[in-house]
Amino acid sequence: MTHRLRIRHITKVSYAQAAVSSHNEVRMTPLTLPGQTTLDARVLVNPSTATWSYWDYWGTQVTGFDLMEPHADLTITAVSLVETAPPGALRPAPSWAEVADRAVGSRLLEHAVQTSRTAVPEKLIERARAVAAGLDPHETAAAVSDFVADHVSYIPGSTGVNTSAAEAWEQGAGVCQDIAHLTAGLLRGLGLPTRYVSGYLHPERDAELHRPVEGQSHAWVEYWAGDWTGYDPTNRTRANESHVVVGRGRDYDDVTPHKGVYRGVAGGPPEVTVEFTRVA
Repeated sequence: MTHRLRIRHITKVSYAQAAVSSHNEVRMTPLTLPGQTTLDARVLVNPSTATWSYWDYWGTQVTGFDLMEPHADLTITAVSLVETAPPGALRPAPSWAEVADRAVGSRLLEHAVQTSRTAVPEKLIERARAVAAGLDPHETAAAVSDFVADHVSYIPGSTGVNTSAAEAWEQGAGVCQDIAHLTAGLLRGLGLPTRYVSGYLHPERDAELHRPVEGQSHAWVEYWAGDWTGYDPTNRTRANESHVVVGRGRDYDDVTPHKGVYRGVAGGPPEVTVEFTRVA
């Protein structure tokens, strides 16, 4: 069943003293893809200022803006209306040799090598290899995702935005970002091109219509097995109509929802809220 979801993502930044100026990039606009259509999307900024949009190297829509006057706080409101559909049947998995052949000399190679965020010890890759012994790429993605979820508990606030996959594994706890980084690192270590996905997850798959529900930004992975396939290791499921894709990249750094620089005194962490309303 298709879902039509209205998403309101609000980020509030407060400074200890008024910032003299700031320069910002926002990646909060859902993509239009097979199985996902963005019907409307707006990024609103307070204090009001001109914005511009462009597509980055990874295919994510970026909204940029500058604030050149002193401001004590900044509020970014991204509102979108997105129609999503359940995933189709999995295509038959290619052989591991076919995956390796396709990755060489293509852009798949960018998602087959590790980054500082996804790098994991070789001994951990060997453990994942044992888990995936004899499995095809689809089965491997699911088994390795479960392996990660079995060992790293999802605990909000247990890690920070700079935590690496290896650190989350050692700690045995993390957030969806860490679990996605770990899964990507292990699948890449096994030879399966894997990209990091940033987006949203509606917490109630069968939500009542027109009832606002508090949701969250979310992260999962897509692996290449003849085609890109989304899998959510935090929730041990294929990406479905409750998942809304905003961007994909090698890791979090490629798809950070809000990044910027400012002149002024540092304040506290931003306040972020995400609200979903299923309208159809």
